[in-house]
Amino acid sequence: MKWHYPAEVEAGIRKGEKLEYWTIAWVLTVVPLMFLVMGSSQAMKTVWIEDMLGFIPPIVYLLSVRLERKEPTDPFPFGFDRVNSLAFVISAVALTLMGAYLLIEAVITLVTKEHATIGTVRLSGRDVWLGWPMIAVLLWSTIPSMILGRLKLPIARRINDKVLHTDADMQKADWMTGLAAIGGVIGIGFGFWWADAGAAGLISLGILHDGITGLRASSAELIDGAPRRLDKDEVAEEAQELKDELERLFPGSQVRLRETGRVIRAQVTGRPPELPIDLPSLWPGDPARSWRLAQLSFVPPGADEA
Repeated sequence: MKWHYPAEVEAGIRKGEKLEYWTIAWVLTVVPLMFLVMGSSQAMKTVWIEDMLGFIPPIVYLLSVRLERKEPTDPFPFGFDRVNSLAFVISAVALTLMGAYLLIEAVITLVTKEHATIGTVRLSGRDVWLGWPMIAVLLWSTIPSMILGRLKLPIARRINDKVLHTDADMQKADWMTGLAAIGGVIGIGFGFWWADAGAAGLISLGILHDGITGLRASSAELIDGAPRRLDKDEVAEEAQELKDELERLFPGSQVRLRETGRVIRAQVTGRPPELPIDLPSLWPGDPARSWRLAQLSFVPPGADEA
């Protein structure tokens, strides 16, 4: 039987979908503009590639939500809750690989002292330094991104969605990427050839950091690790509180928690209770978050050692 979320969680998921559609529409305007003005600037190229990466989290979020709503089938009797975890891995791997590639390319440019140049472009019958259109496009790639990121972040926390949270964090921090790239463009204008590759290196470090953090957390989830926080590879506080509460209620038992997508499934190895249990009543924290405990199963002592 499929696990159904409360109405407020479903509303949050739908709102996340709308924001991701808006994100895709916005990125579709940014990528071609960035390509047209990037010239030979390493920083602009890095931002352009980062913007193309911006398609991945929204697309995998939308696909995972669509699959998550499917009913269990014979080949997939436990349903598709974990597709969200798979989407998280895909996003993290893409970020890690691209961050590493861009960092290596920036280092090579610095070592070989490859000088980027920014020429002029003819606009309305006048020669205009290409750096100005670059800066304008960078601002367009940054400001809407910040707004979308701030809108997504509280929703991601409410529905406990790591893909949406990773996307929101990336977009919320895009102002640093934009400023670094603008600094690189201005640096070239003043003759500081290294400023461009240096800015590209700083941007790629941020991408690589986001990717590695996400990869560690998503890998732990796929191998049935304890539920992690949305923003760090650490056991979530509410998961630890739940474990402590179950150990208090069932003394002498071994309690294990694992995360499947948004929800937590608990296993207690020991004598099962004699009375029926109301799952929401076991949640030790905010009652509005009790939906996260989707299942509690009991295993006889020694059965899991067979």
